[in-house]
Amino acid sequence: MPAAIMPPGAATAPARAAGANGRGAAGSRPDVIVAGAGVIGLGVAWRARLRGLTVTVVDPAPGSGASWTAAGMLAPLSELHYGEQPLLALNMASAQRYPTFVAELERSSGTEVGYLRCGTLVAAWDSADMAGLRDIHGFARSLGLRTELLTRRELRARVPASASGLAGALAAPDDHQIDNRLLHGALLRACVAEGVTLLPAAARRWLLRGDRVVGLELADGTELTAPVAVLACGAWSGRIDGLPPGVLPAVRPVKGQTLRLRTVGPPPLTCVLRGTVRGHPVYLVPRADGRIVVGASSEEAGFDLRPRAGAVYELLRDAQALVPAVGEAELEEVSTGLRPASPDNAPLIGPSRLPGLLLAVGHYRNGVLLTPVTADAIAGLLADGALPGEAAAFTPARFDHAIDRTVDRAVEYAGDRAGEGRVADDQAVENRSTREDVR
Repeated sequence: MPAAIMPPGAATAPARAAGANGRGAAGSRPDVIVAGAGVIGLGVAWRARLRGLTVTVVDPAPGSGASWTAAGMLAPLSELHYGEQPLLALNMASAQRYPTFVAELERSSGTEVGYLRCGTLVAAWDSADMAGLRDIHGFARSLGLRTELLTRRELRARVPASASGLAGALAAPDDHQIDNRLLHGALLRACVAEGVTLLPAAARRWLLRGDRVVGLELADGTELTAPVAVLACGAWSGRIDGLPPGVLPAVRPVKGQTLRLRTVGPPPLTCVLRGTVRGHPVYLVPRADGRIVVGASSEEAGFDLRPRAGAVYELLRDAQALVPAVGEAELEEVSTGLRPASPDNAPLIGPSRLPGLLLAVGHYRNGVLLTPVTADAIAGLLADGALPGEAAAFTPARFDHAIDRTVDRAVEYAGDRAGEGRVADDQAVENRSTREDVR
């Protein structure tokens, strides 16, 4: 293994394998610990295992976070924002990997994952929205991407159930969907089939030896060690203790709610439909089984996961404004989750500032979409010591200078406060607050 990833003297996977199937011996020290068993963490574990590494995944409740609440949109084009061309390139690279990724995963797991190549329509609520979609269409075309503008009549022809007053739409034929819950279940089965060890335990603290991460202490006090660890705990990543300030760029939770509806009779939608209703974004994602996932509400409310009645009302109101027939659907489920957002809302993929710790966090609204490219990038880094080109712009190192300045300011401020003769308790509060902000 490359010295940058695996320390000198670390056992290689073949030397530690047991049995003809090449699976790691039960109870042996793994090559890699993955903290977090959402789609990102399990994707990393599965791909790393296929590269010959023995892997242990630690998570008290696999798939109970954002991976469960998500809608499963694979939407590099309809999520396009000005100034995010590098992120668009990463999203496109991952979307292009999906067909092969899904085929391999379904073979390994023996289950389908609900990958539907259905395309996406972004509806215009009024003429102002339509003007905005024309701008996005021009921007997309300048980047060589496929989009199409639809008139009011063309939208109604494609989606007869859509509201008659919509001004038109932008078609993104290469934006598809996957059933995120089926995807997570398949990744879990594939990991088990390939010999990944799953520990249903909470991670309490990183274990450090000098300036190197050497493992995790679990909630019950058990210490799990490995040459390298991967942090993939989403919005909860900063809640594992033990890292010095500045190692992990701030990953903040962004609360989102989704609804799952069951329609009666012929499905009103056969493609993903998005729109903005009087300034409120909403999306409707039709599943093959007749369900529709409705979402788009988000708020920064810390780690509060309680469903909000007002958000449910707003989602139903806006979904019905786009497709009136959803008013007759059965409301089956309200789900809340926390999207993990980095300081620039782009993912953190690659080495941290501490040897032995890799990051796969901060995917925000694109976690399901970016699962293949993130999994391959981290597995490649583990096995070959290099990130693929499309992921190189998203290493945590892009925040190093900003973090250094934040830490320097915190130290200077602490010195000024001490010089003013402030009480020690007040100083401790300031220092603790600064450490939490930096992390």
